[in-house]
Amino acid sequence: MNLYVGNLSYDIDEKELTRSFEEFGSVVSCRLITDRETGRARGFGFVEMEDQSAGMNAIDGLNDKEIGGRRLVVNEAREKTSRR
Repeated sequence: MNLYVGNLSYDIDEKELTRSFEEFGSVVSCRLITDRETGRARGFGFVEMEDQSAGMNAIDGLNDKEIGGRRLVVNEAREKTSRR
């Protein structure tokens, strides 16, 4: 299950984010989105959980939880749409 994670602290790294989600199940991948020009974090990312159950548990456990001084927004990621 692919999860969108928003309102992240700009200081968080992928290892720290992965550790937060591993409490709820196996993490397949974790990717923080950065600005192409500056390389600075944009405050959101995606975490892929091994299965639906782990993903739902992560949403229940981490949505609106404060990490790094900010309340996370965690929900199921939507498919990317074209920008036409």
